Amino acid sequence: MEVAAFGGSVLPGAIALLLILLLLLLLAAARRRSAPRPDPTLPCPPLPAGPKANGVPAAARPEEHRKAKVPARARRDKPQQQHSFAHRLLVAALKGHSGSVSCLDFSSNGKYLASCADDRTVRLWSTRDFTAREHRCLRANVRLDHAELVRLSPDSRAAVELMQGENLVPLAFVVWLANGETIRVYKMTKKDDDSFTFTATSGDFPKKHKAPVINIGIAETGKFIMTASSDTTILIWSPKGEVLASINTNQMNNAYAAVSPCGRFVASCGFTPDVKVWEVCFGKNGDFREVARAFELKGHTAGVHGFSFSNDSRRMATISKDGTWKFWDTDVEYKKQQDPYLLLTGKCEVTEPCRIALSPDAHIVAISSGADILVYNTRRGEEEERFLAVHGQPITDLAFDTNSHYLVSCGDRAIRIFHNAAGHRAVVEEMEAMLKKTRNKATQERLEQQISSARKALATIYGKKH
Repeated sequence: MEVAAFGGSVLPGAIALLLILLLLLLLAAARRRSAPRPDPTLPCPPLPAGPKANGVPAAARPEEHRKAKVPARARRDKPQQQHSFAHRLLVAALKGHSGSVSCLDFSSNGKYLASCADDRTVRLWSTRDFTAREHRCLRANVRLDHAELVRLSPDSRAAVELMQGENLVPLAFVVWLANGETIRVYKMTKKDDDSFTFTATSGDFPKKHKAPVINIGIAETGKFIMTASSDTTILIWSPKGEVLASINTNQMNNAYAAVSPCGRFVASCGFTPDVKVWEVCFGKNGDFREVARAFELKGHTAGVHGFSFSNDSRRMATISKDGTWKFWDTDVEYKKQQDPYLLLTGKCEVTEPCRIALSPDAHIVAISSGADILVYNTRRGEEEERFLAVHGQPITDLAFDTNSHYLVSCGDRAIRIFHNAAGHRAVVEEMEAMLKKTRNKATQERLEQQISSARKALATIYGKKH
């Protein structure tokens, strides 16, 4: 009887207490839902210093924790923005890379353009597609690293079919690895399904440089590869990765170095106000002999930023910190101590980083200053074109195609291609001057044909007679 009395009197009271607690919890939840929420568009107040604020641990403030993630979302959205640029001479923008493009190189036959970026890829573009709506490319992946510099193999005659029967691509290219700090060679092979794959050859080049590498190059003859670092060192390598020679430029530091298009010379510039040029000599049997001093370009009053060769290496252009660019005749008998001739000096205001590119026919000089490009003719030294804010970042490379039809630049994820209208105008001007002097009928007909071809190209570019 006592147990029954205890159960009958206590149980209803416990149930009533539970109902009251449940009702209090529901009322508290309703108050939280009805409380005003902070406006997410308003700036976040600064967080109190220390692990606690007003006695409340930081981990107990979920609203502030969510606001702290906003900047991270903004950083993820930023790389998706594309830099916009428009100009009447802009042919196309190649937009295949997902990272910043650092280097460009045209194949010796002019049919292909190679580019590399920090997205761990190297891409090969068909120059025939520049004026098309779609731009095809082949992609080579660089595993566990990314390429900062790329150079196509000059042996473009030994090629394989690509995409269509008449298309040919080089079999190999070399890259400078950013993290590995060495040269890697890639070869392209055709698979059974008619697709192509790029395979790195076994073993990268040994690490020899003690300072960051600023440029690489492959001789058109295929006999040697050059690497230049930011100290005073230039190395000449065999294609198999053996060091043939080491050059000390004695310029305090190297700002730029390159192999001439003819494959005979290596040149460098830097802190001193000159450009030094060496000849890489081989014997009749193809064996390496020596690196001999060829000539120097002297005339600037401050350090030289960069230089560029014409296609036949008979002309060079230089850009200096003294605010001038110079155009040189390098077709000299340097073995008889004959010095190059200064043909022209032009003035320009440049901001670093800057690049200079001489068109293969030596008619036009293009200079990049930050994200801008200035174009000059080499006949009078006058400015022909000005392209402003071409890229969202400073321009990293600048080059003409082998036919002098296009000027190409990179500086962000896009590669921008321009008509070389100034080059066509220079051809008309030069051929007309030669036409007035010649009396040979065959020569006159040839010059008239070149003038007509250049004028047709200009008419196509501008959409009217020019």
